[in-house]
This record gives sequence, C-alpha cells and structure tokens, in this order.
Amino acid sequence: MKFTRRKAIVGGIVGGGFLGVGFWFARERDRLGSRTLFNVKTGEAGLNGWIKISRDNSVIVAVPRAEMGQGVQTALAMLAAEEMDARWDQVRVEDPPEDGVYRNVDILIDGLPFSPEETGTVVDVAHWMAGKLGGVLGVNATGGSTSVRDAWLPMRTAGAVARDLLLRAASRKAAIPVADLIAIDGEIRRRDGTRVATFGELVDSLHDLTARPPPPLKKPSEFKLIGTSPPRTDVPAKVTGSATFGVDVRLPHLLYAAVRNAPTFGGAAKGFTLKQAGLPEGIEQVVIVPGGIAAIGKSWWRANKFLAEEVEVQWQDGPEPRLDSAALWKQYEQLLETGQPALTRSFGDEARPEKVHTFTATYRAPYLAHTPMEPMNCTAHVRKHELGRQGVEVWMPNQSPTLMRLAAAKTAGVSQSEVTVHTTFLGGGFGRRAEVDLVRQAVTCALAAPDRPVQVLWSREEDIRHDVYRPMALARWRADIDAEGAAPKLMGVAKRQVAQSPTDQFPARTIGLPAQGKPEGNAVENPPYAFPSYRLEAIVADGSVPVGFWRSVGHSHTAFFDESFVDELAHALAKDPLAFRRELLVAKPRYLKVLDTVAREAGWGTPLPAGSGRGLALRASFGSIVAQVAEVSVAGDKTLQVKRVTCAVDCGPVVNPAIVRAQMESGIIYGLSAALYGEITLANGAVEQGNFPDYDAVRLADAPVMAVHLVDSGASIVGGVGEPGTPPIAPAVANAIFAATGKRLRNLPLRLD
Repeated sequence: MKFTRRKAIVGGIVGGGFLGVGFWFARERDRLGSRTLFNVKTGEAGLNGWIKISRDNSVIVAVPRAEMGQGVQTALAMLAAEEMDARWDQVRVEDPPEDGVYRNVDILIDGLPFSPEETGTVVDVAHWMAGKLGGVLGVNATGGSTSVRDAWLPMRTAGAVARDLLLRAASRKAAIPVADLIAIDGEIRRRDGTRVATFGELVDSLHDLTARPPPPLKKPSEFKLIGTSPPRTDVPAKVTGSATFGVDVRLPHLLYAAVRNAPTFGGAAKGFTLKQAGLPEGIEQVVIVPGGIAAIGKSWWRANKFLAEEVEVQWQDGPEPRLDSAALWKQYEQLLETGQPALTRSFGDEARPEKVHTFTATYRAPYLAHTPMEPMNCTAHVRKHELGRQGVEVWMPNQSPTLMRLAAAKTAGVSQSEVTVHTTFLGGGFGRRAEVDLVRQAVTCALAAPDRPVQVLWSREEDIRHDVYRPMALARWRADIDAEGAAPKLMGVAKRQVAQSPTDQFPARTIGLPAQGKPEGNAVENPPYAFPSYRLEAIVADGSVPVGFWRSVGHSHTAFFDESFVDELAHALAKDPLAFRRELLVAKPRYLKVLDTVAREAGWGTPLPAGSGRGLALRASFGSIVAQVAEVSVAGDKTLQVKRVTCAVDCGPVVNPAIVRAQMESGIIYGLSAALYGEITLANGAVEQGNFPDYDAVRLADAPVMAVHLVDSGASIVGGVGEPGTPPIAPAVANAIFAATGKRLRNLPLRLD
C-alpha cells in the first residue's frame, strides 16, 4: 500500500502531542482511579474510580459518557456489573467528576484516515501515537460510536477489581478463606450458596484493604448479564418526566437569552441600535456575543420577539457573503478535475490492458444539518468570589465537558479549575453538541448579568441556519472493464472525491489548533472488496461553510458513493448485486455472513409486485459490519415509498441486544430522512432552509417496517452501534429504486423527477 503526505496523516498527532507522549511514559495515569475519586459520600465506599457501594446495597457506577438516547448509561453499567456479579436492580449510575481517568482514547484513534483492516508502519505509528496522546490529554468526549469500545476493558476491569475487594473484605469479616467465597447476585456467599454478606454490609470493611493487580476477566461463556437486555437506567426518569435535559434547567433568578446569529458564515455583529429609546419591561440587556447578538430577558419568548422587532443590527459580513450552492458545486467540479489530492492510496496491479472499456459515474451529497429534537441551549452562571475572582458554572447537553470547560474558561478569562460543567440528558446529539459555540455565547451573556444565571436558547431557524454541517461531497468512480473475452471482466477501479474535512475544522474551531489539510478519516476508509486494483485520491476543499461531525461522519456520504457504484458495476458485468459482492468478499467470512444473513431474511431474489424493487448495501464502520436491504415501491405518479428495511449487523460482542436493535433502527430512520429529504442549500452567503417544512424528516406514518438481525461471527473486536446503521440506507434505497424503475439516481437527496 502506498501513501502520500504521511506527515499530513500523523502530523497533527505528532506535532500536537509528542512531548506529552513522553510525559505519558514518565507517569502513565492509572485508568482505575483512586477509591476516593468518585464523589464518595457518607454511607458509601469507593472501590475504584468507577464503582462505589452504599449501605443500602446500591452499586453506583460512574458513566462519563453523555446519554443522548443511545443507551450508554445502561451499556457501560452492564460492563461493570457483569464482572462485579451485581444484581441489575441494585445498580445506579452517576456522573463522575472531571478527571483524566475517564478519558476517551478510542475517539482519537477512530478519527485517523485508515480502514480498520489496514496495517503497516504508518498505520501502527499513528494508532500508537493517538492512543498515547489520548491518555495524556484526558479528553472526556462522547462520539464516534466509541463509548462501549473504549470502556470495554476499563469498566470490566473496574468491576473485577471491585469484586476482588468485596471478597477479601467478606473473608476478613467472616474469617472465611477467600478461596471458599464467591460473588453472586449482589452478595458474597460460600460456595455452597450460604450468604455471608450483602455488598452494602461491607461498606465499613473496605477502607484499609490494599490494592492488588486486577484479577482475570470473565470469559464470554461465563457472562450472565452481558448479552441480555435488562431495563434501561434512563427510561424511568424520562417516562415520569423527572429527567433533566438542558432546556429543563431552572435556577433561582434565571434569565433567558434569545440569539440572532450573523446572516453569513464567519460574520459578526459590529453594533446595534434600538428602534425605541430604552429597554421595555422584561428585557434586561442586549449583548453582542460571539457570532451574533443576544437579548436577555425574563422570558425567552419576550426576548426573542424584542430582538426580532426592536433591534437593528449592523452586521460584519463573513468572507464569502455571496456564496451560493450552484457556484460551490462548480468549484467542486473543477477541484475534481484539477485539485491536488491531500491523500493518495492504492493497492493491487494498476496495469491496464490495451483494449479496455472505461465506465465512470459521478455522485453528489449535499450539506446536511443535525436537527436534534432538543433545541440548542446552554445555561451559564458567573459568580464573583472574594478577591475579585470569578467562578463559572455551566449546565448543558454536551458531548465533551472537557471542551466546554476549556471554552468557558477562555471566554470568561478564568482558569479551567474555576469552571464547573454539568452535563444534562441530551435530546439528540449526532455530533452537534460537541461544538462550543453555545457555551461561548452563554458565558458571554452571563458575564453581562453577573450573579444571575442565563439560559441561551436557539430557535429551530437559528439551529438549521447556523449549524456545523455534514460536508457536501463530490465523487467520481471509474472502472476499467475488459470486454474482449466471453464475459466482461473487471480490471480495476479508481475514485476521486472532494469534500471539506471536519477533522481539520473541528480542532481549529474549538481549541485553535492549526489545520493539517488532511481528509476526514471515515471518508477515506478502503472498501472491503477485493478489487483487482484500487486507487483513491482525496481532495480537501477549503471554504467558509463550517463543517462538523454528523452521525456516521464520512461514512454517511462515501457509503452512498461506494455502494451505489458497486451496484452499477454488478449491472455492467451482468451479475446479481449480491452474487457480485460475494465474489469480491470471498476471503472475508465476517462480511459474507452478514451479507448472507440480510439476503436470507429479506427474501433476496424472491418475486415482488410490479413497480417494486430491492436494493442491497454493505458498510463496515466504527468496528461493525452492517448490511441492509431496502424494499421500495414506485407508483405511476413517481411517488416513492420505502416499505421495508432488513438489517444485519455484526458488532462483535453484544452487550445489550435491545439497545443494538434500537440503534440500528434509529440510524436507519436518521439516514433515510437525509436520503429522501436532507439538503442544505446556500444563497447570498446564507442557508435557505429554516425549519422542518423545508428540511423534513421521515414521519411515523411513512416509516418502513424494520427488522434487525444480530450476527454472531465469533469476533472478539468490539464494534460501535450508535452510527453504523446510518451509512447503508441511502445506497440501499437508491439501488432498490434502480431495481424497481431502471433509473439510476446518483445525487442525494433521492428524487424521481
């Protein structure tokens, strides 16, 4: 395998943290954490930084990842409870304090521009450096379907260490040899089943026990909890209404702020005037905030109305105030022809025979907004302490309290130690809530209203028009086919693609790191197919449109490009799409098992009514392999209906089957909404869409029947499930439309007219 610009691939890691990696080896942080780390209160005993117990026999597990509906609180607690042999009904979860013990290392590794199966010096060095740098930086973040993958060993190890402590405490208390004791169902028992002590009865017997090396972890055959679907920990509070999302935060003397952001990307408010002298009752202040202007009042509705009707803003335009989508697509088309690749990758024999038929296809994917159901919000409170110092407290739905703390401290001009971040439940995240724009605006408003908390809330229009978007992308596939023999033969394929890079923009936007000019890692992963030869040229586009991480990131558009083209290749070679994929995956049994499962369960090859078709797509992402078959019908008036989606997933060890199925279904609906409706367009430097009437989503009445099948290949690699369900759905539907109508759709969203 050949690479160009190796420094661009690993430069950000090496340049940003080489000295820090040296520090890692000088003093590697213990990922178990101390027994006093996890907010140990009266009546509780800490067993390590992840687990504590209380006298009421509760087992409290630290979950440092944001719960945004993906079931992470339940899944992570299950890992610890399994090794601890706790009863599920005694398990509770709490947010831990901010500490490097709770860092997410896998999220850095996952952003590298390599396929999971790639090996070699560059890949190994990049993974090694990212892992070590992740340990040094100690970033607490939720995203990239990494939560379970990152926690798989640390949380199980914490559970095993906790079990060992409890066994030794019970042994000492009851004067029974440890070898004669076992932990089971939240109790310590003799091996004959006689109860010795509940966990809670050992709270006062643990304090002076010394730590020992972690005992061996359970074998999969010994699992009792992992692989089952106990009730989710977050559901009761959400059902009863006691759950606190960001918009639910209510503090004494709370003020509310409505925001208008600059019309063009990169713009700002440079001044404002009031249409009438003075502020009306209920409006406290008008404040310029990063990227826009805010009105602060006693109700959000009143502040928003006043800002819209009574404030004239003098705007500073962004760098491209006349940008429009048509011109941008022309720029991308030119880059596709003449742009210099930031990354070139190839494998196989690229030699072409003299007589070859060249087949090309060009695909487009537009900008996409995130549109989480909970509006974007953040509450901040700046308190003045003695000696003139300020302390900042923040409440918000966010995907990285580490980044929120950093941004809040910088905005307020205080040290990070003076900032406290409270992460609430998230009403959807999808990558959007890893951004720091809301916390910057909220802290700015709170500085203008000292000693009073201020809640910033964006309208849906502000959300859609000032998002950090899934990049628009353009790709051209080429296939060389030898048509001289009795049957056409594929000789090789190549792809050039153009897109902005969230990997470049995000660190520059959030913490000020310089851009490296490298493509987003998930957008350049190799297809799994054994093509005779393959060549990729990835071109990174510049631009003022902010792009960020969107559910499944680069996979969300490259899966459409790749799986649509594989289907077109099958048609050009006169082969069944399933059979063609199987030929190219003969050496990859995991992929074949997923393909065969989805084909069997979807009834691949069985007759369908006229105007109906099935389409197949396969994508490996975030350590998991997902295949989907979409069944569509197209009426005479070109009305499209996605009637059924069959999904097969191999995510390695399954922690909670119900959560896996729910996340596959969620990913399908999210991806289907984008495939059928999602498109952000620009005119005069601004986004044209503003709310769900012009940026629609799949409604319940139009949702397809979905069936999710879990595939057990015996793989030990832990895969993610929050995002892998999204990438295959768009190409599966596009391929089904071709099967039903003979019309090939190469642009998203999919439109028949």
